[in-house]
Amino acid sequence: MTTQGIKTVLHPVSDLAKAKAVYTALLGVEPQTDSPYYVGFVAEGQHIGLVPDGGPQGMTSPVTYWHVTDLDAKLAEVTAAGATVKEAAHEVGGGRRVATVIDLDGNVLGLLQDR
Repeated sequence: MTTQGIKTVLHPVSDLAKAKAVYTALLGVEPQTDSPYYVGFVAEGQHIGLVPDGGPQGMTSPVTYWHVTDLDAKLAEVTAAGATVKEAAHEVGGGRRVATVIDLDGNVLGLLQDR
C-alpha cells in the first residue's frame, strides 16, 4: 500500500488563543480552520493543526500523520510489523479517516486517508 508522506502534524496546546497567535506569526498565514476544538493552518502544502489540551485522543506531544491511500490496509500492514493500535480508524469529517499506532519504541504515528 502506498504512503504519500507526512503532510499533517498536530500539536497539543494548553492555550488555543495564544498558540494560534504564535503559529500565525510563525507560518505567516491565517488559520484555514478556526474553532474552539481545533485550529488548522495550511502553509506551503503542509497542514499544521492545534488541538487544545491534546483533544479526545489525549495527545501529549506532536503527532505526525502519514497520508495513505488505503488506511485499513496500511493499519493492517504496520500492526503486522509490530506496531500496536492506539486510536482505531475512524472518520473525523469530510470523508477523512485517521488512526494512530504506537511503534516499538513508544512513538505515536498517525495514519490519514482522505476520500
